[in-house]
Amino acid sequence: MNTNVRRRSALVLVFVLGLVVLTVCGCMVGPNYIPPQTPSPPGWSGSEKTPVKEPPIASIGELDLTRWWRQLNDPILTTLVEEAVKSNLDLKSAVVRLRQARAAKGIASGAFWPSISSSSGYQWGQKAGASGEQNLFQAGLDSVWELDLFGGKRRAIESADASIEAAIEGIRAVQVSLVAEVALNYIQLCSYQQEILIAQSNLKAQQRTAEITHKRYDVGFASALDVANADSIVAVTDAQIPVYEIAERQSIYALSVLLALPPADLLEKLTPRGNLPDVPTEVPSGLPSDLLRRRPDIRESEAQLHAATAQIGAAIADYFPEFSLTGAVSWNSNLLQTWWSGSSRSFGIGPSVNWRIFQGGAIESNVHVQEALRDQAFIAYQKTVLAAFQDVENALIAFTKEQQHRTALNSAVVANRKAVDLSVQLYSEGQTDFLNVATAQRSLYVTEDALVQSYRTIATDFIALYKALGGGGEPLQSRVPLTH
Repeated sequence: MNTNVRRRSALVLVFVLGLVVLTVCGCMVGPNYIPPQTPSPPGWSGSEKTPVKEPPIASIGELDLTRWWRQLNDPILTTLVEEAVKSNLDLKSAVVRLRQARAAKGIASGAFWPSISSSSGYQWGQKAGASGEQNLFQAGLDSVWELDLFGGKRRAIESADASIEAAIEGIRAVQVSLVAEVALNYIQLCSYQQEILIAQSNLKAQQRTAEITHKRYDVGFASALDVANADSIVAVTDAQIPVYEIAERQSIYALSVLLALPPADLLEKLTPRGNLPDVPTEVPSGLPSDLLRRRPDIRESEAQLHAATAQIGAAIADYFPEFSLTGAVSWNSNLLQTWWSGSSRSFGIGPSVNWRIFQGGAIESNVHVQEALRDQAFIAYQKTVLAAFQDVENALIAFTKEQQHRTALNSAVVANRKAVDLSVQLYSEGQTDFLNVATAQRSLYVTEDALVQSYRTIATDFIALYKALGGGGEPLQSRVPLTH
């Protein structure tokens, strides 16, 4: 009898070990993920015959891309960016999404291993036909291990891993956008402050001209029309200053919120008006093919495609039978002192099979759903890549052409300043009429203001270019999952 028991135990052990080996080394149904091969242009059309330099990939320092705002040589901007990366709420939300993705993987991984549950109980009562009351003590352990012979659970874990990678790249994408947004608002703030200074400077010059006109009118050398025109020029310039001050204050509020601060917290720090940050005239753009591995939104989209592909295998596994190993041991006794004795113990172990033979087409439909989601993810990936190429081309051509625009405006400002000086001098000497003075002053103010706007546009294009190149995120060498 003992020999038969040992023989049955050995057969059960061999069977269990065989199923375990099949679970670990078995096949995985569904398509294996293959990274998409996306064609890219050989170069950027916007960089031809422009001041944009095209170094080889090896010469594009990752530090230059991840800390690109340092090229503007503005300590205040550097401080703002560093504080935003520490405290921005959108970035914190992206980190929370990473925690969610990791927890979801824990759920998927938990289904791969056996589940064990325990129970115990006590009853007091009387059986039918028996005399007197009886106690009943019960305890038991139950175990179920659903074997992953066809890889459905492993595909779910693979999908969860890809979702974690997508969440990590999502954090980097938010960081890229955040740094660009901080720099953009800071550039706008500086340009509005510069426009206020220009308006105030022109206002003083126009007020002096108006005083001269009033004095000339008092002695009969100027007409009432000249006085009205002079006063009108002063009023128009004076009216423009509050508009710029509104934009200045709103830019400060926007920066405060990006740093997760109340809107007015940065007023004292950012209100003093200084010089505009320096914008380099040349930027490294690299090769289009390099963009595919540098932009986090592209890598995020590809990871989402990987996750969707793995879900197809998880759905296909439902076509096949589910093999499980079940085991149970229990103790039942009406006496507490004999509860754990061998006579009170019973146990059982063995395999079970569950095969959903007919589900009304639900399994097949689920596979089609996952395939459609995979195709949607692939289309989204293609759109992301094309949009990335477009972002770089747009920023390159805008950055290049706006520099030509600024050069022409700078020449116009120099000429208009000379015209204002000459016209005011001649007007004071009575050698020209007020119309020439008014025309020169209006032209100077318009071109000086346009020059600041051109600077703002160039700086905005500079920021857009580095954002399009994926600058401002984590270095490529740092691909270890974040541990926030």
